[in-house]
Amino acid sequence: MSTVRVRFAPSPTGYLHVGGLRTALYNYLFARRNNGVFLLRIEDTDRSRYVEGAVENLIRTLDWAGLHFDEGPGMGGSAGPYIQSERIATYRAHVEMLLASGNAYYAFDTPAELEDMRKKQEKLRVPVREYRRGLDLTGEEVRRKLAAGAPAVVRMKMPAGETVAFEDIVRGGVEFSTDELDDQVLLKSDGYPTYHLANVVDDHLMGVTHVIRGEEWLPSTPKHVLLYRYFGWEPPRFAHLPLLLNADKSKLSKRQGDVAVEEYRNKGFFPEALVNFVALLGWNPGDEREIFTLEELEKEFTLERVGKSGAVFNIEKLNWMNTEHLRHKPDAELLELTRPFLAAADLRDVADSYVLEVIRLLKERVERPGQFVSTGMYFFRDPDSYDEQAGKKHWKPETASRLRLALSAFRDLATFSPGDIESAVRATATALGTGAGALIHPLRLTVTGLAQGPGLFDLMAVLGKETCIRRIDRGLSVLG
Repeated sequence: MSTVRVRFAPSPTGYLHVGGLRTALYNYLFARRNNGVFLLRIEDTDRSRYVEGAVENLIRTLDWAGLHFDEGPGMGGSAGPYIQSERIATYRAHVEMLLASGNAYYAFDTPAELEDMRKKQEKLRVPVREYRRGLDLTGEEVRRKLAAGAPAVVRMKMPAGETVAFEDIVRGGVEFSTDELDDQVLLKSDGYPTYHLANVVDDHLMGVTHVIRGEEWLPSTPKHVLLYRYFGWEPPRFAHLPLLLNADKSKLSKRQGDVAVEEYRNKGFFPEALVNFVALLGWNPGDEREIFTLEELEKEFTLERVGKSGAVFNIEKLNWMNTEHLRHKPDAELLELTRPFLAAADLRDVADSYVLEVIRLLKERVERPGQFVSTGMYFFRDPDSYDEQAGKKHWKPETASRLRLALSAFRDLATFSPGDIESAVRATATALGTGAGALIHPLRLTVTGLAQGPGLFDLMAVLGKETCIRRIDRGLSVLG
């Protein structure tokens, strides 16, 4: 059996979509599971959509996700070059082969004529290829038009009355009637190939054994199968992945949330959590497990366990999964991941030892590193407001006098450990003839501005005696 070779072949049109990440991941996992080769190919023949810097960004993003390719731009390999705009001569040579065999033809239709044909197609409900005016031209007429510089494309000639059938690893047997397919443009008037030609030629010349891609390419596959036949090549095996869906079952789009991998990276999601989450969008391990490392996925992944139905992108599930991965990370690593968010909040000078204490207290309460700062801002700055609902619930007419007694007890403490603080609070409550809760809730409000958080005594010990006294004093003056 030949070595498994798969490819991820994105267009450099901007950021990497999470759907693209899943396609890349499934190709990567399939290659690793089968001791195969994972290559990256840049499909940049649509120059109107090319975005400067997109290739470099895409490679950085794949590297961040841990999906390291074996062959590709900057990496090299025996099947290069791996950027399609550097392979134009190869595509043109193969177009000439199709023209010579009669499986392709020149077409000189103008955009206006094509639009007219499209309207007729809609009205008469017949394929566009019923209007194959290019096939009516003699060889001499074609040569004369080309010599005169008439804009021309090359179309593949679709056979009539055939059924194109192939076996899809995910979907099983698939069939298309050629009578429902148009004569696909293979070479555009600018001399660049379309996706369909370049894709087939490159997959063959690069030795790709399995084409793993999104469901949106399924209708194009019969055209590709025919091109393999026209060239006399054995087609690869195909696997078309289910669509990614919003919660309302519509196709995943930016209108309902972030779709770029870089956006999740910038928000502090872990690459291993995002990869773990994306892996389960269409694939299941056959049991109840949900948390996987990339190495575990490499051992478990099979295309046979990829489903046909669309997979819902559930951001709550991603948040939960990120939390699970966060809780397994060493505090020192979380410190490094939190530093950029501290810098963004102009908190660059906070000591590592202090941030580590904050991480220890909040680790069970946050989903992403950035939340050590956003959720725990009270560890770094005095509150400038107080939770209104908590104030109504916990601040009574007698609260101020009670806190003044507690404040006096705190000032007398020689050390300010969690145990010392708790003893002072409970002794004050006993002296007042009330429960400790009557002090704990308003104390939390004055030192954090919030109604909830980690254990109050641990929290106050991290803040320190001076900070707590200052904040309680201010809370008393503001809350009365």
